[in-house]
Amino acid sequence: MAQENDIFRNMESTISLFVDNCVIYRKMINNSDMEKLQKDLDRLVWWEFENIIKIYPSNIKAIRFTSARVNCPLNYSLMGKLIREASSCKYLGIILSSDISWADQVNYAVKKSWKA
Repeated sequence: MAQENDIFRNMESTISLFVDNCVIYRKMINNSDMEKLQKDLDRLVWWEFENIIKIYPSNIKAIRFTSARVNCPLNYSLMGKLIREASSCKYLGIILSSDISWADQVNYAVKKSWKA
């Protein structure tokens, strides 16, 4: 059995861990970078198996951060299931938007302050 903190082993992408959150990311320059990210996702499945830890695919999102218009969908999979693409995600209490805008975060903060 491997150790839980060895998730970084053999990964080519950057991994950020906080409590029970894990983010895997990399800068995409060409198709090779996309293939490397998919390989790292595949390695994550093996790490899950070795450590007897459950990853819930329904909690996983793929998001692309860019100000450019991109028409091709993200086609990453985990455990044979396509990872759904999202236009935003909440990470450590901050809403990150794929278009690199703070509008969702500002709107969330304003609504929260009005409730207080």
